[in-house]
Amino acid sequence: MSSETNFPYDFIGKVLFTPEEIEKRVTFIGNQIHNEYRDSEKLLLLGLLRGSVVFMTDLMRKVQMPLTMDFMSVSSYSGSESSGFVRIDSDHKTNISGWDVILIDDIVDTGFTINTVRKLLLDRNPRSLKICALLDKVERHRIDVPIDYLGFAIPDVFVVGYGLDIDEKGRNLPYIASVDAKKYEKSKHK
Repeated sequence: MSSETNFPYDFIGKVLFTPEEIEKRVTFIGNQIHNEYRDSEKLLLLGLLRGSVVFMTDLMRKVQMPLTMDFMSVSSYSGSESSGFVRIDSDHKTNISGWDVILIDDIVDTGFTINTVRKLLLDRNPRSLKICALLDKVERHRIDVPIDYLGFAIPDVFVVGYGLDIDEKGRNLPYIASVDAKKYEKSKHK
């Protein structure tokens, strides 16, 4: 994989999770969801745009049962830092009252975003609400958030790939890698 780790970006640090490791973990989570919700008649995967799209798309194909998907667009990042302020840019369209909802996020950092969305959704009376995150930066939590389905815990590094980005770069990488901050700053001035 060494020849493809820098393509198309030269700011990639270390590859943390290969495509094969990601696929194995997503399959595991999909099986968990299938087993826990096999009797649900109203299962909704609700993704937070845009970082969760790749993860959610792969995950929903691993859940071998009827389900619905919807999205919300929320903002809390500026560059590589969470602002702490959460803005709902676009709300979901499905009336979730009585639904089993699994909120899908790409990464839990401080916990502000997922906690804000969680509270909002609970006020809308879902039958159940669980959280599924691809990545969790436990050291950065400022709010305790229950993650029911987790891909991987990671250290406090900025990551890209598999839907995650830095200033809209890196989403298309098939793996998850750290960003080399010095290389990234240089690449911004090219």
